[in-house]
Amino acid sequence: MTKKICLFNHKGGVSKTTTSYNLGWKLARNGKKVILVDADPQCNLTGLVLGESFDDFYIQRPKDNLKAGISAAFEATPIPLSSIDCFQIPENTNLYLVPGHIGLSEYEVPLSIAHQLSNTIPTLKNLPGAMNSFLELVSEKYNADYIIIDMNPSLSSINQNLFCLSDFFMVPTSTDYFSVMAINSLSSVLPKWEKWAKMARVAFNDSSYPFPTTSTKFLGTIVQNFTIRNGEPSEAFQKWIDEVAKAVNEKLLPAINPEGMMLDSQKYKADQPQNGYCLAEIPSFSGLIPRSQRGRMPVYEVPDNLLGVGTVLEQYKIIRDRFLRVFDQLADDVENMTN
Repeated sequence: MTKKICLFNHKGGVSKTTTSYNLGWKLARNGKKVILVDADPQCNLTGLVLGESFDDFYIQRPKDNLKAGISAAFEATPIPLSSIDCFQIPENTNLYLVPGHIGLSEYEVPLSIAHQLSNTIPTLKNLPGAMNSFLELVSEKYNADYIIIDMNPSLSSINQNLFCLSDFFMVPTSTDYFSVMAINSLSSVLPKWEKWAKMARVAFNDSSYPFPTTSTKFLGTIVQNFTIRNGEPSEAFQKWIDEVAKAVNEKLLPAINPEGMMLDSQKYKADQPQNGYCLAEIPSFSGLIPRSQRGRMPVYEVPDNLLGVGTVLEQYKIIRDRFLRVFDQLADDVENMTN
C-alpha cells in the first residue's frame, strides 16, 4: 500500500523542498518506488529535478503535471480523472516526479467553497477527494511505495486538502523565533483541519471521488538551517533547537493527540519525546546546494569533481558524508515508522 507523506510548515525558508528531494531520493536508492509531488505553485521542486529542461518540459508535455491531472474535476469536464505520465529521474530510476504548475492556485477558490461541506452543487462535492483520487491513480500506475508531497508555505485550502489526504506528516523547522511561533500556530490549525477531515469523510463519502478515511499521523519534526561548531550546533542555534522541541512537546502534541494524529507510542524512537519528536537535525547545506543543483542530484551524492580541489575538496567531502549519514538514518526511520 502506498504511503503518502507531506512535509508541511506554513513558515517559509525551512528547506521543505530540499528535504523532500533528498529524502525521496534516498528512499528510492533504498529500493522503494517513490513519487515526488510538487504542490507548490512556485515549482521549486520541479526546477530542482528538471534543471535547464524546465521550460521545454512544459512545452513538450503540457498535460503531465499536477494541475492538469486534477483539471477534469475542477473544471467540470465530463471525463473521469486519470493518471499522468510522471517524469522518471534518469539517475535514480525508482524516483518519479509529478511536476507542479504555477496555475494550481487557480483551484484555490472552488476548493475553498467545496470545503464548506456544501451538498447543493454536485460538481463541488467531487472536489475535496479529487486530489487524493488522482494520487491514488498515479501510485497504482507506478506501483509506488511512497508519495512525498512538497507543499507551499501557506494555510490555503489546497494545503489543507493535501495535508488531510496524507497518511503521515513531518514538520520541517528552522532554528529561530519564527519557527517557534509557527509551531504554536500549527497547534491551533492542524486540529481544526483534522476536525474538518472527520466531517468530510462523511459528507463526501458518496461523491465520485471519496475523501480518505484515515487520519494524518505525525512522524516528527526536522530541525534545519543551523551552523555546526566542533561537530555540534553552535550555542545560539542550540537555544532555538531546544525552544522548538519545547513548543512541540508543550503545544503541538497536546493539541493533535486528542484528534488521533499520533502514531502508537512504540513507533517513535525512545529519545524522541525528549527532543521534541525530532527525526533529524540537518545543518545548513551551505555551498553544497549550488553543486547539488548543478549536478541535479542530492547533496550527499555530489561527485568529487563538483566539490573543488585540495583543502576545499577535503572539507566538502566531510560535509557531504555528514549529510549522507543524516539522510541514511532519516530514510530508515521513515520506513520503520510507516510500516
